[in-house]
Amino acid sequence: MKDSKLYWVGFNLVKGIGAVRMRTLLAYFGDAQTAWQAPADVLQEAGLGPKVLKNFLKVREGVSLDEVWENIQAQGITVLTWEDEGYPRRLNEIDNPPPVLYLRGQLLEDDSWAVAVVGTRRMTSYGRQVAEEIGYALASSGITVVSGLARGVDAVSHSAALSAGGRTLAVLGSGVDRIYPPEHRDLAEQITANGAVLSDYAVGTPPEGVNFPPRNRIIAALSKAVVVVEAGVQSGALITAAFAAEQGREVFAVPGSMHAPQSKGTNVLIQQGAHIMLDVQDVLEILNLSMINEHRSARTVLPSDATEAKLYEILGAEPLHVDDIRAQSELPINKVSSTLALMELKGMVRQVGGMNYVAVHERGNSYETGE
Repeated sequence: MKDSKLYWVGFNLVKGIGAVRMRTLLAYFGDAQTAWQAPADVLQEAGLGPKVLKNFLKVREGVSLDEVWENIQAQGITVLTWEDEGYPRRLNEIDNPPPVLYLRGQLLEDDSWAVAVVGTRRMTSYGRQVAEEIGYALASSGITVVSGLARGVDAVSHSAALSAGGRTLAVLGSGVDRIYPPEHRDLAEQITANGAVLSDYAVGTPPEGVNFPPRNRIIAALSKAVVVVEAGVQSGALITAAFAAEQGREVFAVPGSMHAPQSKGTNVLIQQGAHIMLDVQDVLEILNLSMINEHRSARTVLPSDATEAKLYEILGAEPLHVDDIRAQSELPINKVSSTLALMELKGMVRQVGGMNYVAVHERGNSYETGE
């Protein structure tokens, strides 16, 4: 029996079929295989326009999905789709997440506690020092460091996280078999062993310039916050920061000299309202991550705390903002925030963006309060 993901991969090869059209096809046909095998006139009825339909038929007639799938398997590449439990939870929170992800390495539930560290390729010695300090300190605190494997700040932050014995994720603007820049192949292998190299671009996709802005959207989405170390006013790091703000993530910027081109972008971010980052503790405190390692150990502890029970009863399937949770619980906001963070680590609740939370109802007996 063929793996159904093979058909998702097929659609991923078609120019013009992204998240919106994929959802339309799945809604119409029920599954990817049925959609892939459908006649042209039925696909047109399902909503594919002439141009996209032409692209699709060209791929379907000219590509052997069996060979594509064998190539993916031979390279040890994992394919994740919306239907997989292992699909990154934070990425799934945003509008129109990529239907297919390719990865080398492994994604863990702990990677939902991640911070992106990004910046210019032409960093100064100051930028290098700061990127090293941030990457190392975050990883030492048990936080996964996310970046884009690019030269400069990205590579330094990945390397620093690895030096700390932590985890790091690299999001590519190419296929995961096309490491760019090529001199970072060894670094990519180290990341694969201690995290993952991932992309929503099909295997074999070259690192073209147009691929990188959409890649930055994924970097932001995988993270609870984005830290911009150094960035010019036209930097891709600012695009990542913009996506982060749009997705309800926190944005931090490292200040620098007003005369340094590499600091113009970060200084502008601060001027526009980004958190000023003077120490890694700034990130940990605002995101309530300072006790991350202790919190993780609590996953095996029964939630017998009355505060947790009260908040869980308030929450349901509909997102509720933390301010509304505070009002209904009549508890101090700092108590609500810290308890929700602990409950999220236990898998009892889920943040769905913009400080809105829902209860995870598929709980087992380990979530019972003994009542």
